[in-house]
Amino acid sequence: MGISLYEHVNISDISPFVQEVLDGIEFARGSPTSKWGSIRASMGHPKPFDLRYVAVGNEECERDLKAIYLEYYPKFYDAIKQVYPDIQIISNCDAAKLPINHPADLYDYHRYPQSANEIFHMAQDFDHASRTGPKAFVSEYALTGEEAGYGTLLAAVAEAAFLIGLEKNSDVVSMVSYAPLFVNTNDRRWNPDAIVYDSHQVYGTPSYWVLKLFKESSGATLLNSILQSNSSTLAASAISWKSSIDGKSILRIKVANLKSNTVNVDIFIDGLEFENSKLTKTILTSANIMDENSFSQLNKVVPKESPFENAGKIMNVQIDPHSVTLFDIPYVYQ
Repeated sequence: MGISLYEHVNISDISPFVQEVLDGIEFARGSPTSKWGSIRASMGHPKPFDLRYVAVGNEECERDLKAIYLEYYPKFYDAIKQVYPDIQIISNCDAAKLPINHPADLYDYHRYPQSANEIFHMAQDFDHASRTGPKAFVSEYALTGEEAGYGTLLAAVAEAAFLIGLEKNSDVVSMVSYAPLFVNTNDRRWNPDAIVYDSHQVYGTPSYWVLKLFKESSGATLLNSILQSNSSTLAASAISWKSSIDGKSILRIKVANLKSNTVNVDIFIDGLEFENSKLTKTILTSANIMDENSFSQLNKVVPKESPFENAGKIMNVQIDPHSVTLFDIPYVYQ
C-alpha cells in the first residue's frame, strides 16, 4: 500500500511527497477540467468534494519523530496554504500538553484512558486552556480497557461527561470524533468500537447512542449554567437549539450521573418562558453498569424517551443511577 511506519526521507527529498499531497487535494476538490479533477470526473464524480480540512501526519509529534515532524511540517503547510488558503490544516502536535510554535489552524487531541473516572474528569481538560492559537480537534477518544469491555454503559456515561466538558469549551474545541467508529465483529483488532456489524446486522454501542444524544450540539448555543454538586460524579450542561422539524426553540439540559444511586437535582432557569407542548425526557441507562449491546440484544442499552411534565423555572428532577439524561423543553424568550 506504500505505507511506511517510523521511516523518513531526507528533507532534500521531500518535494515529491508534498506534490503528491497537492495532487490528492486537487483530485478531491479540483475542477473537472483540471489534471487530477478530470480523473475524478472520469470515475463518475464530476462534482468536487467539499474538502475543508487536511491533517499533516498522525501522532509523529507524540513519538520519537517529533524533531523530524517539526522540520518537515512547514513544507506541507506552506505548499497547501499557497494553493488552497481556505483549507484548515491540522497539526498532530498536541497543544493541550505543550504550546506549539508552528502555524496551524487546529491540533490533534487523542486520548484513550483506561479508567472511567479519568475520562470523566477529562471534562475539565480545556477549562483553563489558552483562548488564543489553534483550536483542538478531539479526533480520537474512547474509554478502553476492562471497564470499557466491548462497549459498556459505564464507558458511555463517563464519555458523556467528557463531551459535556468539550461542549462547555466549544470556543477552543472545534470538533470531536469517537474512535474507532466501525468494527466487523469477525475482525476485531481494537475494543471498543462505536458501531459493530457483520454481513447482515449492525448495532450501536452505548457510546454510539451518547454521540447521537449530542448531535444537536453542533450549531447550538451554549447557555450559562452552574452545577452546584459533587462534580466528581455528576456533569451537566444546557444548550438551546432549533428543531429542524417544527422550527421551535428547544432548551436541552444534559446530565451524566456516574453514581450508583439516584440523584435529586434542583434546576433553576432564568430568562425563558416555556411552552406547554411536548416536553420530553430521554434516558440512557440499564440494570447493570457493565451492560452492553450485542447481536442477541441489539437494544439492551438504548435511549428511551418519555413525556416530561411540570416543567418550569424551578424544577426538582431525579437522575437515575449510571445514566445520561436529557430534558428537552420548548421555550420562547421573555
